[in-house]
Amino acid sequence: MDIQTHGVYLTDDGSHSIISEQFNESYHSRHGALKESLHVFINAGLKALNKKETINILEVGLGTGLNAWLTLLENQNLGKTINFTGIEPYPISEEMAQSLNYPAVAEQSDNNINQASFLKIHNEAWETPITFDEKFTLTKLKTTLEDFSTEEKFDLVYFDAFAPNAQPELWTEAVFQQIFDLMAPGGIMVTYCAKGTVKRGLKAIGFTVETLEGPPGKREMTRAVKPA
Repeated sequence: MDIQTHGVYLTDDGSHSIISEQFNESYHSRHGALKESLHVFINAGLKALNKKETINILEVGLGTGLNAWLTLLENQNLGKTINFTGIEPYPISEEMAQSLNYPAVAEQSDNNINQASFLKIHNEAWETPITFDEKFTLTKLKTTLEDFSTEEKFDLVYFDAFAPNAQPELWTEAVFQQIFDLMAPGGIMVTYCAKGTVKRGLKAIGFTVETLEGPPGKREMTRAVKPA
C-alpha cells in the first residue's frame, strides 16, 4: 500500500519534503532536504568509500528516492559500479513523486541526469533490477527490514528510517545486529540520528561508532563502521 501523506512542503533550502500522516514525521529535515541527504548519505557515506570500485548499497527507507537519485548523480563523477538496493514497505505514489522538485533544485543535475531519471526510480517495477546506466543498478523491494534477507553483503548502508520516536522498532540492538550481519567487513552505515541510545546500541553490536558534524539544523550525525 502507498503511505498516507499530508502532502509536499518546502524545506529551508528550497527542496521539497513530505509529512507522513502514518508516522506524523517529515521524510527529511525541515532545514533542508537536499542538504541533509548530501551531507549524511553522500558526503559522509558514499564518498568515504573512495577506494572501492564496486559498491553494494542498502537503503533502509527508500522514501522519496532522493538518496538513491543523489547517489546516481554523484556517481557520474565517481565512476563506480553501484548496485543499490532500496527497502520501502510504504512507497509514495507516482503522482506524489512527480510533484517533488529535486531535479529542478539540485546543483548536480544536468541534461544527462534529469527529471526522467528521478521519476524512473518510482515508475519502474518493484522486485526487479532497474538499470540506469552501465554503472548504476537499483532494485526496489516492497518489504520491511524484518522480512528482508539476502546473501549479498553491503559495503554501505543508508539507514534512513523515521526517527526513533516514530519507528522505535527499527532502532533496536536486534535490528543493528541484522544490519551488521548484512554488511561486508569494513562496511559503513550512516544515519542522521545521533541519539546516545542509538550509538550505544551500535557499539554493543560491535560497530566502531563515529560522531560527525550534522547537516544544517542538527549538531551531530552518526557513522558506524564494521571492523574489517
